[in-house]
Amino acid sequence: MNLLELLKQDAPEWDAYIHHKFVEDLGQGTLPLPVFQDYLVQDYLFLVQYARANALAAYKARTLGEVESAAQGLSATIHETNLHRRLTERWGITSEELDSAPEKQATVAYTRYVLDTGMAGDLLELQIALAPCQIGYAEIGTYLEPKLAADPDHPYAEWIQEYSGDDFQNQAKYMTSLLDDLLATPATNITGTKRYERLLDIFRTATRLEADFWQQALDSQ
Repeated sequence: MNLLELLKQDAPEWDAYIHHKFVEDLGQGTLPLPVFQDYLVQDYLFLVQYARANALAAYKARTLGEVESAAQGLSATIHETNLHRRLTERWGITSEELDSAPEKQATVAYTRYVLDTGMAGDLLELQIALAPCQIGYAEIGTYLEPKLAADPDHPYAEWIQEYSGDDFQNQAKYMTSLLDDLLATPATNITGTKRYERLLDIFRTATRLEADFWQQALDSQ
């Protein structure tokens, strides 16, 4: 069992995040467009901070390989913002308006938690804080992809295709392996230790903050 599997097993917040009402409604195509629009603007702002966190990972790195891993994460994050810019442009939101939109409370809470965790902790702790986003969205993309076959005109097909696509799925697999590489010992060796409890606390907190991010969009109605 790898580290991610252990963390998910001990984090009841994970299922509540992956199957949040926002996700289920998006998958059914019943999520109101204004809710999705509010979410996407905030998610763009989130990704700006996520990119900073990947840059911080490069600073925290001790080897060239770890720097390359952070650079890969940074590049993937910047690529992901293309989806947000493409969709918001269709709604008449300029790049300048997108960049100047105010961050909402849940956006600030999660992004600054990740950055603070990275500043105070080591590289593995930072990657654990980042994991619910990268790995969680990949899991959600896989979960929602079958919805597209049932509805060729699905209103959120482009979003689902982004996160179920090979590029994003491969990045999530890479990050899963990276967590084990950074741990540098079989994951089962640290269960019950203070080290594991710290990693689990970070993972559960970040996952809960991700679910709060979904809820923030629903509450925008």
